[in-house]
Amino acid sequence: MKYKRILLKLSGESLMGDQEYGINGERLKEYASEIRSVVELGVEVAIVIGGGNIFRGLKGASEGMDRTQADHMGMLATVINGLALQSALEAEGVKTRLQSAIEMNKVAEPYIRRRATRHLEKGRVVIFGAGTGNPYFTTDTAATLRAIEVDADVILKGTRVDGVYTADPEKDESAVKYESISFKEVYEKGLNVMDMTAFTLSKENDLPIIVFDMNKEGNLLNLLKGEKVGTLVAN
Repeated sequence: MKYKRILLKLSGESLMGDQEYGINGERLKEYASEIRSVVELGVEVAIVIGGGNIFRGLKGASEGMDRTQADHMGMLATVINGLALQSALEAEGVKTRLQSAIEMNKVAEPYIRRRATRHLEKGRVVIFGAGTGNPYFTTDTAATLRAIEVDADVILKGTRVDGVYTADPEKDESAVKYESISFKEVYEKGLNVMDMTAFTLSKENDLPIIVFDMNKEGNLLNLLKGEKVGTLVAN
């Protein structure tokens, strides 16, 4: 395997499948199966998942809610998604732990770095919920922060697009995909990979990001085998 320990970042919207809201059971099973295939080969997997399929703090704030309250609602949505993914993974026979940055001991462990690292060493998938535990920070930033804290080798950002393009490929048919690109080039070209806080954290800590299509069967496994999948962003 090309990477020993990974941080897989999934968007909440990806769990909707072809629905307009909520969690699609089939999509959840697909993701669990993909993750199981790499865990069985000895890859240590940590996961951060967004909550946009349920509630987005920024949208709530734009509609008149207090931003801090709205962001906390968004963090709770990520825990709901984390519980759903945990259930799907365990149905596949994968041992998991859900850790939350906001303490809710009835449903998740509190986030403790050393405990998370130990779970990974034992082959358990660790799902990090509730973002960073602070408002005004995205789950992209939470993913980068947790990846650095647990010494992940790479952030794998699973999206519905198969990499980073010169423009939005869903809107511009002439958009060209990058096989690899530097952090500096991404910044200079104004490309959308992660929010600026997350992006800067990754760059300063020399943590590569690979953007790939998580919805294509076998992509995650092929990427970890060293095949050219998605776009690599690195220093």
